[in-house]
Amino acid sequence: MKPSILVYPTILLTLIPFPLTNISFIPSVMAQEQVLKTLTVSGQGTIRIPTTLTNISLGVEIQGKTAEEVQKNVAQRTSSLVDFLRSRQVERLETVGIRLQPNYKYDNNQRRLIGYIGTNTISFRIETEAVGSILDDAVKAGATRIDNVSFTATETAISQAQKEALQKATLDAQQQAEAVLSVLNFQSQEIINISINGATSPQPQMRLPQSTVRTTANAADATPIIGGEQTIKATVTLQIRY
Repeated sequence: MKPSILVYPTILLTLIPFPLTNISFIPSVMAQEQVLKTLTVSGQGTIRIPTTLTNISLGVEIQGKTAEEVQKNVAQRTSSLVDFLRSRQVERLETVGIRLQPNYKYDNNQRRLIGYIGTNTISFRIETEAVGSILDDAVKAGATRIDNVSFTATETAISQAQKEALQKATLDAQQQAEAVLSVLNFQSQEIINISINGATSPQPQMRLPQSTVRTTANAADATPIIGGEQTIKATVTLQIRY
């Protein structure tokens, strides 16, 4: 009789290292974690500065029977007007529009061509104190319409006003935060975020209907032109930890 052989299953045990140090550290971190308390405020800053420059759009408008005639007359009068403006050393002189269109007359629902209308529009910039006389002389030089007059401050004045507006907006935000925190018996610790929404300068404009700005070469007095103020606004947002 053969002896019996007993076979036992083999069990392999694999030991995986486990970061015991991490396990012991997690409760400590959670215990030390604190909720970050912040206050967000937005401050406004406004600066008003006088306008010293004027942007002007002038036009030459001619009516005639033929397109060639109208275009020739418009070109001559515009050339004379441009020469005059250059002699006055205006800034940013440029052509902003040229137009030639048929002119119709309507009778009993019938359209009849009676000629053409030509227009040439130019724009320029000059110091506001000289605007009145230059408008009157421009009419003598060939202008037949004044399309737009708008006022602005110089680039240097606008840049300086933008900086001042940002400073006022920052102080306004700080004062708001201090007013709120003092009532709640909190103290500001540090500013953790600053957002500048910019300093904008919308340009004040004075638009005049054509019917009120048409004038004649025989005007005895200079047209009175009065500038205004330009408003510069800025917004600064602070996020403060307390």
